[in-house]
Amino acid sequence: MNTSVSAPSAPTLPHPLRSITGDEIVRVRATLAAAGHVVDSTRFAYVGLDEPHKREVLAGTVTDRIARVLLLDVASGASLDARVSLVSDSVLSAVAIDGSAGQIAILDEEFAAIDGILAASDEWVAALATRGIDPSSVALAPLSAGNYGFDDEQGKRIMRVLAFVQDYPEDHCWAHPVDGLCAYVDLIARRVHKLVDEKIYPVPAESGNFDDPAVVGPPLEGLKPISITQPDGPSFTVEGGELRWANWSVKLGFDTREGLVLHQLAFNDAGVERPIVYRASVSEMVVPYADPSPVRFWQNYFDTGEYLFGRYANSLEHGCDCVGDITYLDVTIADEFGNPRTIPRAVCIHEEDFGTLWKHNDLYTGSNEVRRQRRIVISFFTTVGNYDYGFYWYLYLDGTIECEAKLTGVVFTSAYPEDGSDFASELAPGLGAPYHQHLFNVRLDMTVDGTANAVDEVDVVRLPMGLGNEYGNAFTGRATRLATESEGGRVADTSVGRAWHIVNTEKRNRMGGDVGYVLIPSPAPTLLAAPESVIAQRAAYATKHLWVTQYAQNELYAAGDHVNQNPGGDGLPAYAAADRSIDGEDIVLWHTFGPTHLPRLEDWPIMPVDYARFTLKPSGFFDRNPALNVPPAVADHCAH
Repeated sequence: MNTSVSAPSAPTLPHPLRSITGDEIVRVRATLAAAGHVVDSTRFAYVGLDEPHKREVLAGTVTDRIARVLLLDVASGASLDARVSLVSDSVLSAVAIDGSAGQIAILDEEFAAIDGILAASDEWVAALATRGIDPSSVALAPLSAGNYGFDDEQGKRIMRVLAFVQDYPEDHCWAHPVDGLCAYVDLIARRVHKLVDEKIYPVPAESGNFDDPAVVGPPLEGLKPISITQPDGPSFTVEGGELRWANWSVKLGFDTREGLVLHQLAFNDAGVERPIVYRASVSEMVVPYADPSPVRFWQNYFDTGEYLFGRYANSLEHGCDCVGDITYLDVTIADEFGNPRTIPRAVCIHEEDFGTLWKHNDLYTGSNEVRRQRRIVISFFTTVGNYDYGFYWYLYLDGTIECEAKLTGVVFTSAYPEDGSDFASELAPGLGAPYHQHLFNVRLDMTVDGTANAVDEVDVVRLPMGLGNEYGNAFTGRATRLATESEGGRVADTSVGRAWHIVNTEKRNRMGGDVGYVLIPSPAPTLLAAPESVIAQRAAYATKHLWVTQYAQNELYAAGDHVNQNPGGDGLPAYAAADRSIDGEDIVLWHTFGPTHLPRLEDWPIMPVDYARFTLKPSGFFDRNPALNVPPAVADHCAH
């Protein structure tokens, strides 16, 4: 008789980049509670996958699955950064966060507490009374405080609060700002820390109710239905979190902080899966305002790091948000008590016709060929206060990757002084909209045909007239290799058509040239605040259009881990200070893009979508046009 006992088999792990599931969130909470880290006043600000090292994922040697958890004690203000193993159900680490170097992101519970705190403040109620405003008619906008080195704010969790009049429940309060008044609130002490009462402005009276027929006017007539159908169904599949379409494959993830995350984008080139991007996400965004007034100088919102905008993802509606043959994905995140919360239909996936892919009517052969371009769209929308942001990733048949941010919603408003303003537009009588920027940063962890990558900055150069250029028509391209991180902070320049080529330093295409992709930026200003300003220190990433760093597992966020009330210097400046090599290394590109907004009359009372985008395009990656084999369109009116 054989009495030997087989060793227990190792647990089967899901794909190491799969997002945290609801069951795992339950286990994480139970593990932390058993370890004594959860009491009645504990709140879960963030629960997400602590992704394993890229090297281990690519080598298939990942042996643990780890959750990262940020905890806040709302009674004391103490916070904790913990790692929990989902293999051993144990707490691997639990480190106290030094609040002077940045606070945990603001909780929904803290936003909700502001009404009661201000209602209990005699000073606040009195300030409203001097303006003839009933506190019960006021809607409050609690906003992140920033960090201006004020001694009396050190060690405190602070929010700054602006007020708007809401005449009835359906009234859009953004039309009626109560300007000249701002409350600084201590969130742990639950009291008004300071009141700034600069000046009394008239409250603008004109309605901003864009959903009121009396404001909108009669419906536009003559628009007939557009029907988008795919009678044979979509051309893509989603299985186990992996999307496959045409020659593309990508693993889809979702994070409470970053929202939609794309992993391991690869293109099937004649049967070979060639990697391009290992991980892509919105790592940060900041909205700095230009009004220097005493009640508004601090308006700089980091919607990713301070508010964790993934948790505000919209549940999308077919026929409204997405049109056509749509596949929706639900996402699961943790609520503030550490329980799973599902957001239905948070991610939208569909195909779009995108016009002509390629075409030629040949003079000599009589050949007349045309192919239709098509793209797959992966998107989500999030609402942060007054603004709504859509983030769209497009993959095209010809190997192009594009990221587009769509901005809409209601512009943040102020009173508009009778004598005018250098820092705001007047949208309605007495109603202003301060100038501001939206500066997104997308982290692109590259793997262009492998991890030995480098960046060449390529400018178009006009050559002087002279020997060899007698008629002055010559121009050329000039490439400059970025060698170390100190050289990796770059600014776009449309005057020379600047673009950044990400090349593989170990592989060549069939003509002996570099295998690569080119990052084509959208021209827009970088951060316009003074270089020595607080916001320029906190949002240093936005002072450049591009940063290039060597990959590091714990470097995920352009403005650092703990952005709320951070004094500045974290994130990309700290990462790049190591001055590591970026030539022939495993590198990460951080691209800043987004509009500078001087609001127009046409942006009121609701803003038509504004667009900001950038493109990653193959450049020497393929040996010829990768879309040659796309079949012709089949339609009754398109005969071949």
